[in-house]
Amino acid sequence: MSEQEKKQATQAEPETAVQPETKQPEAEAADSTPAEKKGEEAKEEKAPKTEKEKKDWFGKKNRENEALKAKAEAAEAKAAELKNQLLRTAAEYDNYRKRSAREADQKFNDGVSHAVTQILGILDTLDMAANADCADENYKKGVMMTLDKADKALQTLNITEIEALGKAFDPNFMNAVQQVPPEEGQESGTVVRVFQKGYKIGDKIIRHATVVVAE
Repeated sequence: MSEQEKKQATQAEPETAVQPETKQPEAEAADSTPAEKKGEEAKEEKAPKTEKEKKDWFGKKNRENEALKAKAEAAEAKAAELKNQLLRTAAEYDNYRKRSAREADQKFNDGVSHAVTQILGILDTLDMAANADCADENYKKGVMMTLDKADKALQTLNITEIEALGKAFDPNFMNAVQQVPPEEGQESGTVVRVFQKGYKIGDKIIRHATVVVAE
């Protein structure tokens, strides 16, 4: 074949157009996103298909529910225990407070009793001076004023005189040093005379009253 024939044959061949390659979008290439895959996996987990899978799934849920129930019961028991412990502590504190208050009152009363005991002799002397015959009215008035002030001071300290005269004899509060025949209108066992006054602070006896009792 001559050169001219070759050129004619080459020109006669059709030109093939080269098409540019196109890339598929990644979104289309991928079947689904990771989030969609997770959702599908969760659906598969939540919705088991076979009977064995259903049985395993329900068994797992029952175990989880039992575990949660056990935790709740343990928490309730712990709360009840703490509540009881708190109540016991509060009760113990209240008992301690009351006991401490009683002990403090007792110590105070003991101290007051000891102090008053030291001055009762002085009050006895003033009382005898007030009841003695005296021509000096100013002197007697001064003694009476002193006794009144002493009585107010004793009341401030919660110290009271034991009532004895005309009362039935009570060995818890009185000491009988003599018995005398009853006078008209007096009942047997009645205190007819007080030799020495008795005093108490609250229910505590500081000194018993010394009395004379009708037979």
